[in-house]
Amino acid sequence: MTTDTTERGLERLICAALTGSPCDRVPSGAVGESPIDYNAGWACGDPGDYDREYCVDLVQLAAFLNATQPQTAARLDIDADTPVRSKFLARLKSEVSKRGTVDVLRNGLKHGPDSIDVFYGTPSRVNIQAAERWEANRFCITRQLRYSLTDTRRALDLCLFVNGLPIATFELKNSLTTQTAQDAIEQYMHDRDPREPLFELGRCMAHFAVDDNEVYFCTRLDGERSIFLPFNRGWNDGTGNPPNPDGIKTAYLWQETLTRESLTNIIENYAQIVQTGNGRNSRKQIWPRFHQLEVTRKLLEDVSQNGVGRRYLIQHSAGSGKSNSIAWLAHQLVGAEKDGAPVFDSIFVVTDRTILDRQIQDTVKQYAQIGSVVHHAEKSVDLLRDIELGKKIIISTLQKFPYILESIGAAPRGRAFAIIIDEAHSGQGGSTSAAVSGALGDHSAEDGDLAYHTVEDEINRIIESKKLLENASYFAFTATPKNKTLEMFGEPVPRPDGATGRRPFHSYTMKQAIQEGFIVDVLQHYTPVTSYYKLVKAVEDDPEFDAKRSHGKLRRYVEKHEHVISLKAEMMVEHFYENVLRQNKIGGKGRAMVVADSIQKAIDYYHAVSRSLKDRKSPYEAIVAFSGEHDYRGTPVTEASLNGFPTGQIADKFKEEPYRFLVCADKFQTGYDEPLLHTMYVDKMLAGVKAVQTLSRLNRSHPQKYDAFVLDFSNNADTIENAFADYYRTTLLSNETDPNRLHDLKASLDGCRIYTPDQIEILVERYLGGANRGELDRILDSCVTAYLEQLDEAGQIQFKGNAKAFLRAYGFLASILPYNIPEWEKISIFLNFLVPKLPAPVEEDMSQGLLAAIDMDSYRAEKQAVRDIPLPDEDSDIEPVPEVGGGRKSETEPDRLSNILRDFNEKFGNIDWKDPDRIRKLITEDLPDKVTDDRAYQNAIASNTDPQNARIEHDRALEGAITDLLSDDADLFQKFNDDQSFRTWLSEMVFSLTYRKPPEP
Repeated sequence: MTTDTTERGLERLICAALTGSPCDRVPSGAVGESPIDYNAGWACGDPGDYDREYCVDLVQLAAFLNATQPQTAARLDIDADTPVRSKFLARLKSEVSKRGTVDVLRNGLKHGPDSIDVFYGTPSRVNIQAAERWEANRFCITRQLRYSLTDTRRALDLCLFVNGLPIATFELKNSLTTQTAQDAIEQYMHDRDPREPLFELGRCMAHFAVDDNEVYFCTRLDGERSIFLPFNRGWNDGTGNPPNPDGIKTAYLWQETLTRESLTNIIENYAQIVQTGNGRNSRKQIWPRFHQLEVTRKLLEDVSQNGVGRRYLIQHSAGSGKSNSIAWLAHQLVGAEKDGAPVFDSIFVVTDRTILDRQIQDTVKQYAQIGSVVHHAEKSVDLLRDIELGKKIIISTLQKFPYILESIGAAPRGRAFAIIIDEAHSGQGGSTSAAVSGALGDHSAEDGDLAYHTVEDEINRIIESKKLLENASYFAFTATPKNKTLEMFGEPVPRPDGATGRRPFHSYTMKQAIQEGFIVDVLQHYTPVTSYYKLVKAVEDDPEFDAKRSHGKLRRYVEKHEHVISLKAEMMVEHFYENVLRQNKIGGKGRAMVVADSIQKAIDYYHAVSRSLKDRKSPYEAIVAFSGEHDYRGTPVTEASLNGFPTGQIADKFKEEPYRFLVCADKFQTGYDEPLLHTMYVDKMLAGVKAVQTLSRLNRSHPQKYDAFVLDFSNNADTIENAFADYYRTTLLSNETDPNRLHDLKASLDGCRIYTPDQIEILVERYLGGANRGELDRILDSCVTAYLEQLDEAGQIQFKGNAKAFLRAYGFLASILPYNIPEWEKISIFLNFLVPKLPAPVEEDMSQGLLAAIDMDSYRAEKQAVRDIPLPDEDSDIEPVPEVGGGRKSETEPDRLSNILRDFNEKFGNIDWKDPDRIRKLITEDLPDKVTDDRAYQNAIASNTDPQNARIEHDRALEGAITDLLSDDADLFQKFNDDQSFRTWLSEMVFSLTYRKPPEP
């Protein structure tokens, strides 16, 4: 007998896995006597038992009611076709239509004098009767279900029933017969009439399109508007499923997800009808995506095994459905148990922005089946009241949370907490961690008195308050984990070199989200814009200025020049009309964001864009967004005064006509999710996680959104690629921070003899004892005197830089180190007072007066070729928290104004070569970027040794970068090799752009 590779073969395979039988023929017995051949606890259903009018399997429903509620079953006349039964079935159908099958299964229904249970949930371990009831649930799978009232020939491949109620349908395909899950989706869209009773919203939890490679599901059939989402494990950090050594790739669906236990859990805790607006038409059926189900279950399993006190990092990309994941986790942590006892007393959900705070609050309330357990805490009194009243889930913003926690000393001690942090970065380190620990931790003294009798006792208490709580578990969600976040919350991973790295507990990557269509690839149409300009003297004489500082000032002068901003604004508006409006992006609803690097520049852009729109007689307008009040050309302005409406309405107004441009300075660059946002105009230097967060504002999906566009005036493609590469796949920490660096920094500081050990001891004792300010200043001022008299300028820079480095490193390490060193805490307290009093060396600014002596002769901006930036398909290592200290005084380079302008224009103006624009970009951007990326050069800089060592590595890296240009830019390669003066100039210029010591204090 040959292998059955048809859809029928897949049907038989699934049925055999669930029931132990292929369900080819099901004997029709008397009502309520359908046999159950248990394997995974499922029965084979008979399609003839399905009542198309009432959408129930009468045999399974009757069997369940007779077994569990016989008296009620008798009153309902469930075994006979009578008006009494018909009236009950009509009532059941009506309740499902109004409330959805999930709610009816959870809560039953009332009919006349009877309260009828139609499902029994997961029993507790000790409740034998509840276990017996759960075993009485009848899980049934039916093949070739003829469902239609009008076309009796139409049949579904499979339908799942729980106690006679349909919960899921399946269309199966097999790639060996050249059909896939996409064909099943087409079948649902075009051959399944959504007006059929079985396909009514909420009657089935999900409709599955399945083949041997992939699984998709839809919770609401709506013809061609039906939305099918992937239910795949993910493979190689992307879409799809991994090879299955024991069978076909999609076997997890029936072997894991559709077991009786798993399906019961989904019915109880995940599937839900939620309200997305006002009215019945705004209802939405929810079914979890695979990664949401997996991460929640893995976290709950770990909690039940290990109890309180662990830290979890969840790296979930935008588009992962994070709000639902957090909501599902929060309300199930309420019931989490270890050894039969609850693990947590309260669960805190902490978000970093108000919009998401409200979103998560609403989501948690919809999922939590006991509404009174959820509360939003805005003030400390609210939090205290919630804890005292036994509120289980308490929601607050990250900004408010530390201040709330500082005030709850009266809250009961010794409790256990779960703290779910949305968009965690380093927010739980330092002062926030101390506030959390100080409020929730158990710091009672042995005698029960909270008063500490010695300075050492108080120091130890402060150290403990900075540590992450032992009586709390942390669940940190983020799409872009920084090194501190990975080190604080990540899982330890041994590395081949003997080091210990860190990785997330669970990840759903940007790569997978893009491939599955939940977010848009914002780098697919990235276009850098290169600026060219020429400056001239505006004075007759030729004064001297510092060349190095002058170049920076000149560039800033150009970029914020009113003429330049007007030209760029015109370019933006023209691009928006040509590439967004005329190409009907997002059905003609596309919006654009302008990202500026300052409030002043944002307001300038707002006015320039508004003028350009008005000049075109455009019906569209711009909105500006920035924080606080700003003095703009002598007049105080705010968002509201410029926009003409309150600040709180910006997000909503931007969705409405006539607004199409949102001009931002910092605001709306993180945490802002607007699917209508299609194009971004960037005039701000971006790097690292800031670049990812800013450009990712474009990635939110929309049914009519197929791409996104970035026009970048300030960054190049390599910089953006490097930023996104860290977060495209799972992000790993290459090594942990070495705490011995603190010993080294302290030894260096001690060696400067700016303070004595006695001064540290006395200041700390006086500070902790509440001494007046003058008693502290006497000690600090004597140290400042020693700093000024005993150290030269370089020594002062080095000391202050090391002091800042110590405070940064200790502020982070104090929260995660397993041991305490009181000396570190004491010098930390001391330095926190001393560093602000240390004056920075006064340097003569030899570039003062420069801008008054120059004028702009010409400016032009050119779009470069549109780039599709490919990201590396491998996990990305990021380096640990920097441990270097010290500082550096910038050297002045006096030169005549005419020479400075000539040199500046030579680099950024018109060079007389075959392709001057390309050469200019290579010299000023591409070569410095390539040299900066050289690992040996980076290490030479980081080692903080003689700059000459770094220069050697720089010259080697530059030579290699030039050699790489041989095939594409032979003129530059030839000039570098043939012209020694040009070679020297280029080397000096690139070195000055790339050699970066730690910033001066």
